[in-house]
Amino acid sequence: MSLVAENVIMKSNQYILSLIRKDLLLETRQQYTLYGILLYIASTIFVIYLSMGQPEETVWNGLFWVIQLFVCVNAVAKSFLQESKGRMLYFYSIASAKDFVLAKLLFNLLLMLLMSLLGLGLFVLLLGNPLENPLRFAFITCLGGMSISLVFTFLAAIAAKAQQSAALMAIMGFPLIIPQLLLLMKISTAAFSSVIQAGWWQMVGMLVGLDILVVALAVILFPFLWKD
Repeated sequence: MSLVAENVIMKSNQYILSLIRKDLLLETRQQYTLYGILLYIASTIFVIYLSMGQPEETVWNGLFWVIQLFVCVNAVAKSFLQESKGRMLYFYSIASAKDFVLAKLLFNLLLMLLMSLLGLGLFVLLLGNPLENPLRFAFITCLGGMSISLVFTFLAAIAAKAQQSAALMAIMGFPLIIPQLLLLMKISTAAFSSVIQAGWWQMVGMLVGLDILVVALAVILFPFLWKD
C-alpha cells in the first residue's frame, strides 16, 4: 500500500508541475499580459507619487495594500476566466481536479509574490521609506501577496462557471477580502516601529490559518465544479 501511495503522490506532483509549466509558458508567450500588469503597477505608483509625494506612514501603508489588491485582481483573477470550455475538457481528461486547482493556486501564488515584491520596491523608490524594519515588512508583503492570491484564485474558480463571472467574483470577493486587508494593515504596522506589538504573531498565525482554510476549501469544493 505504501508503494501504491508513493506512486500516486509522484504522479500527482508530476501533473501539478506540468500544469504550472503550462501556465508559465502561456505567460511568457502572451507577454502583453505580463507587461500590462507591470505597466499598471508602475503607472499607479507614479501617479500616487505625483499627487501625494511621500505620504505619512499610515497613508503609505494603506495605499500599498489597496494597490496590492487591484494588482492581484488584474494578475491572478484571470487564471480561470481565460480557460475555454474545450481546454477545460482536455484538462479534465488528463488530470484530476485536485491537481488542477493546486497547480493554479501555486502558480498564482508565485506570480503574486513576484508582483508584490516589485510593487514594494517601486513604493520605496518613489514614495519614500518610512519603514523601521524593512525585512519584517518584506515578510508581511510576501505573506499578504500569497494570501490575496489564494483567495482570488479560489473565487475565480467559482466565478468561471457563471455567466456573469467578473461581477460574481467582485460580489463574492468584497466581504472576504476586506477583513483580510484590514488584518494585513494591522500586521504591517509593526514594520513601522522597532517594537513588535502584543499579539503580532497570533495575527500572523491567524492569517496563515486563513490561507490553509482557503486551500482546503478549494481542494474540497473544486471537484464539484470540475464535473459540471
